[in-house]
Amino acid sequence: MILQKNTNFLPRLFLFVSVFFSAVVMASERDKFVNEGNISRKFQKTVSSISTPVAFSLNRTIHIALIYPSADISDFWVKSYQAMVSRLEELHIPYVIDEFSTRQIEHALQSRYVKQVINSEEDYDFVIFGPSELTIQAENIQALSAENRFKTFIWAFHTPNPSWESKPDAWFDFSSSLGAIALCEFVIEELGKGIAFAMNRGIPGITDNQRSQDFSDCVESKGYWVKMYEHFGQYQKLGGIDGAHLIEKNFPEVTLLHNANTAMTMGAIEALTDPQTLMVTGWGGTEKEIEQIKADTLYATPMRMNDDLGVATAEAIKYYLEGRESEVPDIYLGRITIVNRTMLDEEIDDLSREAFRYSGKD
Repeated sequence: MILQKNTNFLPRLFLFVSVFFSAVVMASERDKFVNEGNISRKFQKTVSSISTPVAFSLNRTIHIALIYPSADISDFWVKSYQAMVSRLEELHIPYVIDEFSTRQIEHALQSRYVKQVINSEEDYDFVIFGPSELTIQAENIQALSAENRFKTFIWAFHTPNPSWESKPDAWFDFSSSLGAIALCEFVIEELGKGIAFAMNRGIPGITDNQRSQDFSDCVESKGYWVKMYEHFGQYQKLGGIDGAHLIEKNFPEVTLLHNANTAMTMGAIEALTDPQTLMVTGWGGTEKEIEQIKADTLYATPMRMNDDLGVATAEAIKYYLEGRESEVPDIYLGRITIVNRTMLDEEIDDLSREAFRYSGKD
């Protein structure tokens, strides 16, 4: 898709991933190179381009099960769904989707849904699973992957465990490590060195380690920042509120509060007396976060080109139906960049149009 305004700003978006693949030293080697190679480059070009319908007429409806934590405040999951179904329609792929929605903290409910799908008499072609947390849901991922009746795609994680006997057919995600390093380098450049900071962390596990620990390690090592406190808010708005209250009351020297997802970000902004003085960073660049950026209450956030994930999933389904599964990368990582409150609204709007090119349509 070609943006219609501020085209001089566009190269920063499309070159961002390649720049950080060469510049980031703290992210894992897998993250730095996963989007390189002919397969990934060609697939990303497809994701970023106008759709091309499936090569033949399908005489049946594709049946998809979708298990994901879409009941949380973040609109990432719902917009990923909207982008996927919109692209499927453009690809002329008839589909029916059975949705199994949870909150991020409802691990047991996700387990129940996984068992329900596996034991179902429905003839699923694809099962898409957005785990509440990778380690907690590891057995469920392997159980789905072991099924020969359908293909298994994982949303919002991209870290295969080499010890697993059964592995998913593909992973679709954004690199939290690269986002954390990008945010780290931005805040050091803007705020300087020796800054006191605190964090609202999520659920202990790989995603929080990448979003929170990688950020913390980076600002401490590169900027000599000092971490005063970290609070595990379980990715919930109330957790963000509690953490912000504790930090504002007990650590007045803190300059920046980093949050590991949108829900905690919204809670922190609501709780703080002055979020312009105690600066808040978010995660994801969701519509709620963009609103707060424009209102000057959110300092900065790593913004995902959100619809990349849903579009990539739809394209992968098309490739599998066409017998071209070898052209789908095992791990797909969407584009990500930093948005901050010093940017012009026009710049932010251009990024938003690209990020939500399907899910943002009325």
